[in-house]
Amino acid sequence: MASRSIPRPSLWTVQTRWFLLALGAIVLSAYGAGFFQRDLINLGGLPQVGQFLRASLHPDLSADFLRITWNASLVTLAFAVCGTFLSVLLGLVGSFLMSEVWWESVFPRQRAGQWIEQGLRAILAVPRAIHELIWGLFFVNLFGLDPLVGILAIVVPYSAIVAKVFAETLDETPREPLNALLNSGVPPLTAFFYSLLPQAALDLISYSFYRFECSLRSAAVLGIIGAGGLGYQMMLSLQSLRYEQLWTLFYALIILNGLVDLTSALLRHRLGSPTRLDLNLRRRNRNLALQDSSLVRPPHSSRPPSPPILGGTEPTQTDFLSQKSLPVQSPPSLGDLGGVQDSGSNAIKRKFSLQSWFWQHSLTLAAVGAIVLIPFCFWYVGAEYSKLWSPRTFTLLQEVGRSALPPKFQPAQIPQLLRLCLETIAMSILAITIAGLGGILFSFPAARNIFLPGGLLQPFKGGGLAQGWGWLWLIAARLLLLLFRAIPAPIWAVVSIFVLFPGILPGAIALGIHNWGILGRLMAEVNENLDQRPLVSLKAQGTPGALVFLYGILPLTFTRFLAYILYRWEVCTRETVIVGLVGAGGLGRLVSEQLSSFNYSSLAVTLGCFVLLTFAVDWVSRTARKSLR
Repeated sequence: MASRSIPRPSLWTVQTRWFLLALGAIVLSAYGAGFFQRDLINLGGLPQVGQFLRASLHPDLSADFLRITWNASLVTLAFAVCGTFLSVLLGLVGSFLMSEVWWESVFPRQRAGQWIEQGLRAILAVPRAIHELIWGLFFVNLFGLDPLVGILAIVVPYSAIVAKVFAETLDETPREPLNALLNSGVPPLTAFFYSLLPQAALDLISYSFYRFECSLRSAAVLGIIGAGGLGYQMMLSLQSLRYEQLWTLFYALIILNGLVDLTSALLRHRLGSPTRLDLNLRRRNRNLALQDSSLVRPPHSSRPPSPPILGGTEPTQTDFLSQKSLPVQSPPSLGDLGGVQDSGSNAIKRKFSLQSWFWQHSLTLAAVGAIVLIPFCFWYVGAEYSKLWSPRTFTLLQEVGRSALPPKFQPAQIPQLLRLCLETIAMSILAITIAGLGGILFSFPAARNIFLPGGLLQPFKGGGLAQGWGWLWLIAARLLLLLFRAIPAPIWAVVSIFVLFPGILPGAIALGIHNWGILGRLMAEVNENLDQRPLVSLKAQGTPGALVFLYGILPLTFTRFLAYILYRWEVCTRETVIVGLVGAGGLGRLVSEQLSSFNYSSLAVTLGCFVLLTFAVDWVSRTARKSLR
């Protein structure tokens, strides 16, 4: 009897087609950047780069400049706090109006709500697509060099972004409690506050922390256009070639970003949401998976015993409302932050330590800190809010409107706009390729459960030397990622132009380095929150570390890595404008020229092209992410 062979699955899948498409786009982008066509490296700029790097060893620590750095740091922090507070507040209101579940609650079984929801989503897509630096330049023309510019430039695009993300979170939250209240006659707004919001609160707060970190980076970028803060001082130091001062400002920005990052991570950990941005693992899918698993599991079966946890990752419990695995609310230790578990006797001592007290009261301290910090920042910024409704502002708005409308479009512009659109796309593709590859490479040493003793790829506890190497890898990777993401992309662009000839390549490298730091940190969190049960099974069978990595870690993480890369590609496309303003090419350079000449009618056409380009990238990215789920 002939045996029947099992047919091999086809290699020509949707994922294969996306891979080939991406590979072709990268090759074409590299060709468009000048690879294989002309010289790209300017060797004459190497001495200047050496001077720039040597200055990092002896920053300017004079008392006068340290005072300037301190004041600039406070201004940057104040912009970020004010911008985040207002954008989260407005975004929460907007999320109700943009969510499908809200309109289904208000207008059940009617299509009016769906039309309103789609209309609002289309309207808010425009401010979301335009970078905060462009908004900053627009507000400078209205309000002059007022701190109000820095706040509004963050609030306008970020409110639209927060509204979109919050709305998607609300739509994916289980609706059974909400429907029960609505069917009992409870008004929709009250039902939302008592059912949907408590379930989604953890995700909303976690994303707000992430948005605060983004606001801090944006506040630094806005200083470049004169809004003040560290970015403004950086541009002054760079233009005067005072690299020692520049590095002092870099270190201040790195410390500020590091403190915000650490505080955010501790609070999210305390709240039970260790991931700041959860992509491609929507709750609805998780719930469906859980429901499916509950159907196949015998009702009398007990929960399987938990496997041993590696690398200091905490044991988890399940939130019965969100059906989401949450870390057990226990005080962290130094081992918790580094991946080393303490013994039982140390845990008893830790319970009564200052660290334990701080952990137990961390949420109270954070609430008190926010209550103090937010009013202080609004006071410290000293913005003239009366300008928002002053007659002069309305007069200037009318003048800008008359200058920009109708947009001045000429058929002769089409070749130039097409060429610049292609340059912008090529720049964003090269940038996200650099950032994605670098982020994946650094995400493993930057995760606390990979190379530390007892981690997934370090099976033996080892002695002091093994622990030292593990910690060295972790600290070095995290510091480099922090350096990459803390320094604004325009600064990286200026440094790249030292050794590269003008074109889109310096802009792509600058955006790539900056997003490398962001992606590396996000991907490290993916590694730290892995489901370790299959990895433990592999290790228990004696599988070598290299095979555990190839057959265990990589398959579990790679899909989510790609989701993060596609998400950041949208952001990279928006950020091409800011490197274009310093001469890196693409539509950003044309925007800079039109803003300098107050040619608002042509600027409206260019921004229209840019918005359409952003929508197209958004659509491609969203479609690709769906195919990866």
